Amino acid sequence: MDDRSRFHKLIEYLSDVPSVQSNASPSRGFGCGEEKGVWWVKFSLDIDHPLAWSVVQEFGHVLNSLSLEDRLPTAFKPVSPPSYLNGGPRDYLSWVIECPIDLMNPDTVTEWLINRLPQPVNDPSQWDCDE
Repeated sequence: MDDRSRFHKLIEYLSDVPSVQSNASPSRGFGCGEEKGVWWVKFSLDIDHPLAWSVVQEFGHVLNSLSLEDRLPTAFKPVSPPSYLNGGPRDYLSWVIECPIDLMNPDTVTEWLINRLPQPVNDPSQWDCDE
């Protein structure tokens, strides 16, 4: 997909989440697009960040199973080539948010995350971690 603008709000929000890796490139280090009726946004986490697994847990909860009555048509999951071909998770583990194009747009997913994750999302002290 050439038009990344529909993903701008979601990528901006994800860039503020602790442990989500972004950079100064035009893509901010994110991949995004549409394929076979599904849109997707792909990104990496700093798995050594103290909040990384809390972020995974919160994303998994909101995007995969918020509640039986209030489910999103989204999926949050890890993606990776096999470690024996490239290397370990610090360099090759990525995460993807996927959603059927006709069921929800990226801006709506952003709103769901904003309304359910700690606020402000970029303040580590707002993340309740019982480790």
